[in-house]
Amino acid sequence: MRALSVAATGMDAQQTNLEVIANNIANINTTGYKRARAEFSDLLYQTERAQGVPNRANQAIVPEGANIGLGVQTAAVRNIHTQGQLTHTENSLDLSLVGRGWFQIEAPDGTTMYTRAGAFNTNAQGQLVTIDGYTVVPGIVFPPDVSETVISRTGQVSVRIGNATEFQEIGQLTIANFVNEAGLQPLGDNLFAQTPASGEPIVAVPEDPGFGYVKQGYLEASNVDAVKEITDLISAQRAYEMNSKVITTADEMASIVSKNLK
Repeated sequence: MRALSVAATGMDAQQTNLEVIANNIANINTTGYKRARAEFSDLLYQTERAQGVPNRANQAIVPEGANIGLGVQTAAVRNIHTQGQLTHTENSLDLSLVGRGWFQIEAPDGTTMYTRAGAFNTNAQGQLVTIDGYTVVPGIVFPPDVSETVISRTGQVSVRIGNATEFQEIGQLTIANFVNEAGLQPLGDNLFAQTPASGEPIVAVPEDPGFGYVKQGYLEASNVDAVKEITDLISAQRAYEMNSKVITTADEMASIVSKNLK
């Protein structure tokens, strides 16, 4: 009975949906996290009666056919790259991006990764790094005895050394954009990687046309909406229960047929 396999694909799809929702809820307080959404597509159809052709020779054309669907499959898990709310931290090296753009991070193997989590710090050599110690690109090195740091909306990094009256510019942050942000590959640790689907990075200075700007002393919170996730969770649970009910009903119907055939 096809209903059994069709309902099984529905249960499997809702299991995937539940896992995506669970990950969103788990990361509700993760800096720079972008919520994900499972997307589905229907499977192939089995044609019982074709439409648009005569049912018999020299007969009228059948206006509607009979096509039975074979279930559902997971088509994609899409990351929704909308702006998260800003959280004030008062830490001068905490940076958020308002608008489009990604901070560039150098991986240990020399490749470039991308993130919206701007919780930065300095290492023993004075380099600007992430909380995992990855270097921020382009490399910015803070001199010793920095008493104050100012990072402008356009990414200019200036410091006051000791009791100096004037600020000294030590670097310029750049950010990257992608034609298709949904095509970026999530790597964990708030990092994303470029893929053929995302396209090549377009690097520019913050606040250039089409790019966001930097806000110092703030972090971008997760864009997960708790109310929406709970609503989606309930919807996924109901859909799973309905598919389970289909399997139960199909099994009962098959039992009735089996008894009548004996």
